[in-house]
Amino acid sequence: MAVTDSAFDPTQIPEKPTLEGIESEWAQRWQNEGVYSFNRSASRDQVYSIDTPPPTVSGSLHMGHVFSYTHTDTIARYQRMTGKSVFYPMGWDDNGLPTERRVQNFFGVRCDPNVAYQPGFTPPFRGDPPKDHQPISISRPNFIELCEELTHEDEKVFEDLFRRLGLSVDWDYLYTTIEDRSRRVSQRAFLRNLARGEAYTQEAPTLWDVDFKTAVAQAELEDRERPGAYHNVAFARSDGQGDVVIDTTRPVLLAACVALVAHPDDDRYKPLFGKTVRTPLYGVEVPVLAHPLAQIDKGTGIAMICTFGDLTDVIWWRELNLPTRAIIGRDGRIITTPPNGLDSASGIAAYEQIAGLFINQAQTKVVEMLRETGAMLGEPRAIMHPVKFFEKGDRPLEIVTSRQWYIRNGGRDTELRGELLNRGENLVWHPDHMRHRYSNWVEGLNGDWLISRQRYFGVPVPVWYPVNADGDTVHDSPIVPTEDMLPIDPSTDVPNGYTADQRNQPHGFIGDPDVMDTWATSSLSPQIAGKWEDDADLFGRIFPMDLRPQAHDIIRTWLFSTVVRANFEHDSLPWKNAALSGWILDPDRKKMSKSKGNVVTPIDLFEKFGSDAVRYWAASARPGIDTAFSEDQMKVGKKLATKLLNATKFVLTFPQPDVEAKPTHPVDLAMLARVAETVREATVAFDQYDYARALERTEAMFWWFCDDYVELVKGRVYNSQGADAAGSAISALRLALSALQRLLAPFMPFTTETVWRWWQSGSVHTATWPNTAELGPIGDSAILDPIGEILSQVRRAKTDAKTSQKTAVTEATVSASESVLAAFELGRGDLSDAGSVRSWVTVAGAGETTVSAVLAPPEPAS
Repeated sequence: MAVTDSAFDPTQIPEKPTLEGIESEWAQRWQNEGVYSFNRSASRDQVYSIDTPPPTVSGSLHMGHVFSYTHTDTIARYQRMTGKSVFYPMGWDDNGLPTERRVQNFFGVRCDPNVAYQPGFTPPFRGDPPKDHQPISISRPNFIELCEELTHEDEKVFEDLFRRLGLSVDWDYLYTTIEDRSRRVSQRAFLRNLARGEAYTQEAPTLWDVDFKTAVAQAELEDRERPGAYHNVAFARSDGQGDVVIDTTRPVLLAACVALVAHPDDDRYKPLFGKTVRTPLYGVEVPVLAHPLAQIDKGTGIAMICTFGDLTDVIWWRELNLPTRAIIGRDGRIITTPPNGLDSASGIAAYEQIAGLFINQAQTKVVEMLRETGAMLGEPRAIMHPVKFFEKGDRPLEIVTSRQWYIRNGGRDTELRGELLNRGENLVWHPDHMRHRYSNWVEGLNGDWLISRQRYFGVPVPVWYPVNADGDTVHDSPIVPTEDMLPIDPSTDVPNGYTADQRNQPHGFIGDPDVMDTWATSSLSPQIAGKWEDDADLFGRIFPMDLRPQAHDIIRTWLFSTVVRANFEHDSLPWKNAALSGWILDPDRKKMSKSKGNVVTPIDLFEKFGSDAVRYWAASARPGIDTAFSEDQMKVGKKLATKLLNATKFVLTFPQPDVEAKPTHPVDLAMLARVAETVREATVAFDQYDYARALERTEAMFWWFCDDYVELVKGRVYNSQGADAAGSAISALRLALSALQRLLAPFMPFTTETVWRWWQSGSVHTATWPNTAELGPIGDSAILDPIGEILSQVRRAKTDAKTSQKTAVTEATVSASESVLAAFELGRGDLSDAGSVRSWVTVAGAGETTVSAVLAPPEPAS
């Protein structure tokens, strides 16, 4: 490319360049000029498509978003400069539990489907309800209206912040996960899963959050250490031959006990297998069984199986074909009706003592009754142990029996599991070791993907059910809409062949009340962004996508679920590459997140340091590696941006050399060789998705260029060695500057655009990525280090003498090897200028390079 645009006007360069205000200027101009617009006419091999993570709209963006989205943006900008038409959309994930909770907290309301719709409803608050406020109940339609209102406001703030960050997305391809098109895609994919037998509904034990009142998927669990206690509890043998003692942390579940279990190799309990015992307090006869999951060395080695205390209970219940005695309701209270099998008068009386209590209250009551009856041996023994929580919940999860929808994911199908493991092997991971998180997750699955949620603001499960003559719902024969009807809401829409007055009536129909998990929709982000089935031409140009960027902690959720959906629908991977970002850590090395209350507001940092400085900090982090939050690093970024302004102004201050002028001086050619090597290194790094390495090499080259090379040739640029030598230096400076500005463009889009437009037409972000050929003939970069070392020693002599660097050196003696002296001769003129050296003496030798300098006496004071 041309070193300088023919229309270059030096007067465009400000007298005092500044970083102030450049973000707002360029964000608007980029939009007006369509700099980041996707070229839909590009063929698939010329397109680079990105499956951008749609951030959850539940309040505000934090530094974690700035961190990871900067990583993606550097890749997008690089690919655009290599000539690709970059499909870089943005989406907002605005449905799901986080949004509902924010709406509840913001407006002071809660949803109750039994409340009638109120037109023109005004919420009691619009932000910060008092702590003692009791949320008022409103209808589902009113609640959804408030969800849409608040998410719309949040989304505008999100977009403004991402523009301020400098993301090069094409905003014409903005989507939301709750809009009609997204709901149509989500429901269409589900119906096709259902038709192929990949989706199914069943009544089954389900992890349940009693506060959110919804089912929770395996991928949404987290263990938290909580205090508990072991209780020794005696079960009386039915044959009267003594007791069997178990250790349990949850005696509250004795009424739900359906068996005792021990390991088949445990000699202590082999004689009991096949016999029965009676539950303390309730007197229900239950069998003693064997199963290999029982742990010989845990507690007394024998455990009670309850329906349900934990996920192991579910496995035992299923594999041993045990009955169900559920006692915990969806509200977190003990069900008032005793379970099947508990029918003795004394047992019913004991059960009545806990019926209707919250679980912790019931636990206290059961321990009290066990003490009174002597069934508890000794006192509870305090422990700390991991307890399952919903990742967004405040209370431990329970397991309740409920009807839910599932999508098969290999958790119960070894053949499908193998397919999905192969998909993971065929995906290119950056960094590569992240593939093990995927395979470990898939190999450890113990059930299918639960996708239904008992919430309100989400994509409805698009089915109805027949109601038989007795008024019972027939779940095994769902009524499905045709695809041309989508999107639908079964709570208001009517299936073909029925009328509205048949809703909830015998011989009529009933709508499925649930919505789909937010991952069930966002797992289709490539299909939503690419307008699958709605725009076949676009989808054909962008799918499978080139890149899925995301954080490493949601490999098990978003990444895996997207692979599952693409495997079923397209028999392919959804993308070719997955690039993983780490977490931001606070000074205590803890993850920064909204839930932990240790986040920093991005806008304050933009104001303090500038967007490019914040981007510099983010892009300095190695792919997939957790990184400490550092304002010091941002200060370095601001310094780099400021130096780019000043260095560009300096280089462009000199008149443009004759068009025929080329770099010819050995030092200039050597410098260009070093630039060429940096171009090669940065290109290789970006091709390997290592943006941090590309920045590291570019930054090191830039600072060497400014601090060493520019200072070395400054005298020659000012014509100390004649016009030809000056022309060589100026041409070399401009060639290097052009390459360096473009190398820095993915990281510092605002600053590089500012300096680029001082002397080039068009945007730096649509300019060609630098290549070695454009630098022309290059020299031997090996001469630069010896020349630099000699100049450094001259300067050090002046520093040690506490004199100005402008002080003349009457004579400098260089003792060095022949190769160093050969390099010295090539740079003699520049060294004389830069070091103010009047004469040189060279001494050939085999040792280290040394320079002794005789300084001129200081000028007499005037």
